[in-house]
Amino acid sequence: MFSFFKKKKIIPHIKLSGVIGNVGKFRQGIDFAGQEEIIKKAFSLKKALAVAISINSPGGSPVQSHLIHDFIKHQAKKNKKKVIVFMEDVAASGGYLIACAGDEIYSNQSSIVGSIGVIYSSFGFKNLIEKIGIQRRIYTAGKNKSTLDPFVEEKQEDIERLKDIQLDLHRDFINVVEKSRGNKLKKDTGIELFSGEFWSGKKAKDLGLIDGIGSADQILREKYGEEIIIKKFEKSKGWLAKKLSSSENQAEQIISILEERSIWQRYGF
Repeated sequence: MFSFFKKKKIIPHIKLSGVIGNVGKFRQGIDFAGQEEIIKKAFSLKKALAVAISINSPGGSPVQSHLIHDFIKHQAKKNKKKVIVFMEDVAASGGYLIACAGDEIYSNQSSIVGSIGVIYSSFGFKNLIEKIGIQRRIYTAGKNKSTLDPFVEEKQEDIERLKDIQLDLHRDFINVVEKSRGNKLKKDTGIELFSGEFWSGKKAKDLGLIDGIGSADQILREKYGEEIIIKKFEKSKGWLAKKLSSSENQAEQIISILEERSIWQRYGF
């Protein structure tokens, strides 16, 4: 008869969806500035039993990925909250790095998980501009200022400098994964976990990259009971941004969409 006096069981549920970093002026993505207050509010709920985070991202900026990961870890420690992460279609590259902020990680059996590596891609237009009679004129102060300019011949020393940076970023990524997953990682399977390869959720579980298979609603109710209230925290696109987006330069919109789509398509979506 006194059941209505019971305290509500609340689980804040943060939704992170999109490419990480700058994906255009009015396109939806994930960055620290846009997520900071949402994360802070979710962790500040005193009645919360834990904080759930759903991730659907093919990656993007390593800096923004680290900032969000570190902030989640900080808020979890400050507010003494357990973090449970759920992967949707994709949690790859920077998306997986953010997921490593979780105490537990779950995915769908068909989710794409992993891609623990660093990529840089570009084009070379030197022969094209020569063919159509265009001269490239570039003036710098600092001999390496034009490193990897796509309109001039590649230099081996430029490539080596880029590779050094990539190796540093890769080591940082590996450190985050190893610190997060610890002895859960299966390193004796003959599969190189840090090669940049990605796997299905089912295989990721076998490799120790995640803890189990299941959706947020299913796992949270199994852990905390059917009566829990799952309160969503998600960045919304404001009316003004939607309005401005409709009148944005069409060519810029197309380029932004193609860039974002190319990142998603690395993983078959």
